[in-house]
Amino acid sequence: MAKVKGEIVVDIERCKGCQICISACKENVIGMSKKLNSKGYHFAQSFNEACTGCINCALVCPDGAIAVYRARLN
Repeated sequence: MAKVKGEIVVDIERCKGCQICISACKENVIGMSKKLNSKGYHFAQSFNEACTGCINCALVCPDGAIAVYRARLN
């Protein structure tokens, strides 16, 4: 069975820092940035390479600020 590597991309201007995605991430990949977006919110970001592309974070994001990409590893 091929392994899948995922990557999340957060639209930092749409993210309001609600942190729901952090709870949804079973791989503990997501955390909050110390930086602020233009609206004054700390935004979500990926902190390690363990993402499996499960899309849980994107599904729970109320603002649709997260896109998930997957690639098969051979």
